[in-house]
Amino acid sequence: MLRTIASKEYRELLRDGRFRWAGSIVAGLLLVAGLAGFTAWREQAAQRDAAQATMQATWFNQPSKNPHSAAHYGLWAFKPQMTLAFVDRGVDPYTGTASWLEAHRMNEFRFRPAMDATAAQRFGEWTAAGVLQQLIPLLIILLGFSAFAGERERGTLRQLASLGVPTATLLRGKALGVTAALAVLCVPAAVLGTVVVTMSSGASGLLRLGALSAVYLAYFGVILTVTLVVSARARSARAALVTLLALWAANGLLVPRVAADVAQAAFPTPTAREFQAQVQRGLATGIDGHSPSGARADALRDSVLRANGVSSVASLPFNYDGFSMQRGEEHANEVYAHYFGQLWDRFGQQDRAQLVGAVVAPVIAVRFLSMGIAGTDFGQHRAFAEQAEAYRQEFNRVMNNEIRDRARADESFSYQADSTLWRSIPAFTYEAPSLGRALATHTVSLVALGAWLVLAALLVGRERRIEVA
Repeated sequence: MLRTIASKEYRELLRDGRFRWAGSIVAGLLLVAGLAGFTAWREQAAQRDAAQATMQATWFNQPSKNPHSAAHYGLWAFKPQMTLAFVDRGVDPYTGTASWLEAHRMNEFRFRPAMDATAAQRFGEWTAAGVLQQLIPLLIILLGFSAFAGERERGTLRQLASLGVPTATLLRGKALGVTAALAVLCVPAAVLGTVVVTMSSGASGLLRLGALSAVYLAYFGVILTVTLVVSARARSARAALVTLLALWAANGLLVPRVAADVAQAAFPTPTAREFQAQVQRGLATGIDGHSPSGARADALRDSVLRANGVSSVASLPFNYDGFSMQRGEEHANEVYAHYFGQLWDRFGQQDRAQLVGAVVAPVIAVRFLSMGIAGTDFGQHRAFAEQAEAYRQEFNRVMNNEIRDRARADESFSYQADSTLWRSIPAFTYEAPSLGRALATHTVSLVALGAWLVLAALLVGRERRIEVA
């Protein structure tokens, strides 16, 4: 009986004009978004690789110069993207993809596509993830809202009930029928995605694709269950459709927007100008505000002279300027770590606050999981920024120590190093968090999605009897 019900539902949906036009539109949008995303990802990857190679060659081939000048000449750190970024670009358009690494300064990221977006694009970027999160649920609603309510109006539900078909069997059969119809649209896209990911990133990419697929399948399962339960309880197909469209709008549009606004209000962040002012105050007077730079410099010089038993820096067994510049870098590193850490922690608090909305809108949990698996969430942006900053600190330490150890007291800024020093700096490489680590940072989202699955199962279990008239 289960197979019969599922087969009947599937055949009726395929013959239904709503399925043909709505399904064709959604499938076309998914295909276009996926192809556009992959094309953009491939072009950006090629540009990034070319820029990285050019920058590295320029660094290695720079002429002899003072190491401190070389530190100001600097290097670029380019953020690589995992293959699944073509599905979900996450925060990358807003956080930037490249950082200029130089002496004294921890720079903000640059090349943020959102800064060049048109007014229309600022409402949201159209991606495959957007289709999966917004339009597939809408398609499920259009296919399933009349599953029970429509049959009740036509009188065929009474006939099924007279045959003694259990309610659970009816629900499962209709769910399988709708799922089979959706598979006609989604399976080709999934196969194409699998081929693309396999060719681009191999087994690791397939593992992430599998995790991403599981998240979206769970999400679709929740939407389908709610759709069928509402259809079973509604007095008419019209009432079911209106109710489900209201739920869709709340889940996909209203609640996420309200959650983001509430999170921003609860955990406000400074403006760019305010943040830079905080950093500059920290550099000038210390994090505590009571350590002016002049006093720190005097105290450092006096302590070094006492420790070495000399009366002037010219008598030290090393170049004091190189030594003091490194100590200055270490102070600046502490200041940047403090203020950037506070800012990043505040962004994390905003993300966690938004997740409260997942209690009523499962799409919020799905969004965070999707970005995490694709490697485009804020946590992985922070991981890249921290690794780039560690690299900046290390290559500046090497430059300063070169002056400290090799330059005479009177040639701090006239001493010159050659390509041997430049080539001693290894190229920057980013080690992305593993899938397990990425998911561990989204435990709350996993729990929220799991809770929605449990709720869906409970809703099905409570449908002991469906009104037939």
